[in-house]
Amino acid sequence: MVFMIPVVIKNLFSRSATRPYPQSPRQLFAGSRGQLINDADKCILCGICARICPSQCLMVRRKEGLWEYEPFACVFCGACVEACPVGSLSQLGQWHPAVRERERVVLKVVVPTKKH
Repeated sequence: MVFMIPVVIKNLFSRSATRPYPQSPRQLFAGSRGQLINDADKCILCGICARICPSQCLMVRRKEGLWEYEPFACVFCGACVEACPVGSLSQLGQWHPAVRERERVVLKVVVPTKKH
């Protein structure tokens, strides 16, 4: 235990090894993948994004016309963005801001019907 005393003293008088987030957020790197955005006007509720998502944070309910996203479960891999056939999904270059309560993003999507 005595051999730890110099380490403890050094740590007491040195600056913190961590950053006080969210007061001092880290600058994002170029090309960072962040918060997921769905353009409801383009979305066709095909469900490909929900099937390909490794964290299962997306849910598509075609009958109700709903697209749901759980931001706290998302790992920001971008697989859903790449798989979207109409390009309605995109990722911002920033992360979701810090919040106190979990939230779920629910979009009401109106899919135009085909007229014969």
